[in-house]
Amino acid sequence: MTDTRHFTQVRLVTGPDGYARWEEAPIPLDQGKPQARLSALMASGGFQLRESPVGFRSEFHCTGEPQWLFVIGGAMEIGLQDGSSRVFLPGDHFYSADVLPAGATFDPKVHGHWSRQLGQLPLRTLFVRA
Repeated sequence: MTDTRHFTQVRLVTGPDGYARWEEAPIPLDQGKPQARLSALMASGGFQLRESPVGFRSEFHCTGEPQWLFVIGGAMEIGLQDGSSRVFLPGDHFYSADVLPAGATFDPKVHGHWSRQLGQLPLRTLFVRA
């Protein structure tokens, strides 16, 4: 199949300067059938479910291991060091890979991101390890 359709992977990554940033990359949907296009099968290292209560907010932190994050209930905001943020609603996802650079010591003024629950419902998420 040579169809050029794709799934957009939203990725949270660590740039060469150590700061987290957003990127988008296509994942080809070049397998399956025209009525059900599929990507190549991707390996995973397990999954976890999480519920964060109303009012939850983390400090700046890095992702320990690259993983997909899917919002399955509530709303989540992710903030970066540059002051920008993105909101993710049920059905939204991103690939979190903003790991601490090799040899670096965590600096909460440079590295990572923060996350928080938004709205009146607990935040429910599914993490799938890469």
